[in-house]
Amino acid sequence: MLKDFLKFAVRGNAVDMAVGIVIGAAFGTIVKSLVDDVLMPPLGLLLGGLDFSSLFIVLKEGTTPGPYATPALAKAAGAVTLNYGLFANAMVSFFIIAFAVYWVVKGYNKAADKLIPKEDAAPTTKACPECCTAIPLAAKRCPACTSTLG
Repeated sequence: MLKDFLKFAVRGNAVDMAVGIVIGAAFGTIVKSLVDDVLMPPLGLLLGGLDFSSLFIVLKEGTTPGPYATPALAKAAGAVTLNYGLFANAMVSFFIIAFAVYWVVKGYNKAADKLIPKEDAAPTTKACPECCTAIPLAAKRCPACTSTLG
């Protein structure tokens, strides 16, 4: 069992997958920063100075009564909150990542079609030497001219 695991772990696909996961995690961090620090502030400014990360609803007051300015202050006070602004930021991040992955996969498939030769399927027929009719490989006699096949 250990041999099989080592064989799998050293195989190229496993290493490629590990590299993809690490790069994907780093890409997710970059996209989160893009959303939180670059996209949402101007969008919030256009919507009248709205900060999406501070949008929340208090479901249950904490030990210190509200109002709370941010979800972090509410959490520190022990309040239970529904953080729909943080969820909106996460959704924007998800759509940016999904869009980027779509274009990467589309580009990969296009390149693979050009660079990776397609294997032809094994032939299932052969030509009769007497009449040149296409016949199954396993045939012993040609159905068109009835000649015996070797």
